[in-house]
Amino acid sequence: MCGIVAAVAQRNVQEILLEGLKRLEYRGYDSAGMTVLSEGVLTRHRALGKVAALAARLDTASLPGFSGIAHTRWATHGKPSEANAHPHHSSDQVAVVHNGIIENYESIKEGLQRSGYVLALKRIPK
Repeated sequence: MCGIVAAVAQRNVQEILLEGLKRLEYRGYDSAGMTVLSEGVLTRHRALGKVAALAARLDTASLPGFSGIAHTRWATHGKPSEANAHPHHSSDQVAVVHNGIIENYESIKEGLQRSGYVLALKRIPK
């Protein structure tokens, strides 16, 4: 089952988000990811597998910043992969995580594209 953690703090949120993901491990998942906003720039790391794989990646390339969002994904649609892991970005201006299946994604996608967002959403056959 997917899980979402977000944080805004007066200190680096990477460890807060990582701890939140660790507390969600009991739910089961196939990938984990994190995006942090720092000086107006979104930076993301995602990893296939356990939160420990994401933590190892963060050991070598940390995500400093005061606000961020993190996610564990259970693949109900689309294969487990780093590309399918959340957060998803649009032109490094928007980071999105969600739980469940977005049934009306086509109309949302069209509206966002008309507004200038670049999305890589694909319809996954049922």
